[in-house]
Amino acid sequence: MTDTPLALARPSIELGEGVAQLDLARDLTKCRHCGCLHGSLRAIENAYPPERRPAALAACLDRALPRLADVRYDCIGCDPCHPALAVNALGVEGEACASSEVQERDGWPPLPGSFTVLRFLAPVAICTLTDEGLARELVSVATGEIALVGTLQTENLGIERLIQNCLANLNIRFVLVCGPDSRRVVGHLPGASLVALARSGVDERMQIRGAPGRRPALPNLSREQVEHFRRTIEVVDLIGETDPLRIMGAAMTHAARNPGPADLLLPGRGIPVMAGYLPARMVPDPAGYLIVCVDSRKRRLLLEHYRNEGVLDLVIEGTTTAELCTAAIDRGLVSRLDHAAYLGKELARAEQSLRTGSPYVQDAAPEQCGATGAAVGGGGRAAGCACGEINR
Repeated sequence: MTDTPLALARPSIELGEGVAQLDLARDLTKCRHCGCLHGSLRAIENAYPPERRPAALAACLDRALPRLADVRYDCIGCDPCHPALAVNALGVEGEACASSEVQERDGWPPLPGSFTVLRFLAPVAICTLTDEGLARELVSVATGEIALVGTLQTENLGIERLIQNCLANLNIRFVLVCGPDSRRVVGHLPGASLVALARSGVDERMQIRGAPGRRPALPNLSREQVEHFRRTIEVVDLIGETDPLRIMGAAMTHAARNPGPADLLLPGRGIPVMAGYLPARMVPDPAGYLIVCVDSRKRRLLLEHYRNEGVLDLVIEGTTTAELCTAAIDRGLVSRLDHAAYLGKELARAEQSLRTGSPYVQDAAPEQCGATGAAVGGGGRAAGCACGEINR
């Protein structure tokens, strides 16, 4: 038997390529702050102990190690990933990319990542793998069936976070995997690894069975989490597909099969859904009250501001809700959030009236609307309301 490290015994080692890739990583600020380079250097040091380390590699490590900076992020799936290329060329086995836990946060999704949240109650999540441009395109055309769209860069940390974020939303029942998988020379292949996970699960070491990725391990998940994901969420293999229309068509097809919300793995960890309610009483705004007017002859919206003693002190005019709301807020004419929400609603109704020519009468205060369902008419002020109504 010999104690020669496996890395030194392999004939396929490309020392020059490994050193070149490490030198490239050393000179990149993003690499110096990345867990990928830190982990790769540790793995190389372990595989090549000082007494058996080639001189060129020793000199390379001496150049690289002093340049390391504090880790700001784990592997972010750069293409090319110089540390990954280096360990591949040097024949290093073991965990080179970081696989540490990340801090959960309140709300959904609980773990950070590269994604855009669209609708919590939707049944479909779309993963575009390494294609950020495709993710942006899909966000621009997404319909109400899409919960979120995001990328996936690695076959370990990335899949862990995807699973945890999906399990935190019991409404997600489908994950569409599309776009290009990462380059084979880097070896991450997160898409193929995720599909393998859905098909075959994990072994006793939390390695994804049959995954082609270089390090398809999920050490920060439990077997129960993985199995619950496989049981409640269908992974749809569209790897390589980059046509947004075809991807959205597949999303619609699967959304039509939505079986409804799944059971939460951890009760109490979901986002609460509560019923809305009306205020018990009106609270006057110390800043005064506002009257929304539609001047159909001039094709203008008017917003009259009155002090609470009934004195008119300002009139704002414009043609859109945004113009009047912005001016009113900038001038401090609204100081309560409930009145700001009411004003936005009324101005939107008034703007619709201006566009269509339909009659407009300012509605009653929110606490009155639920009780009677009637708006005050005739140009008077709503009883007990901090706002009035006029239709011109």
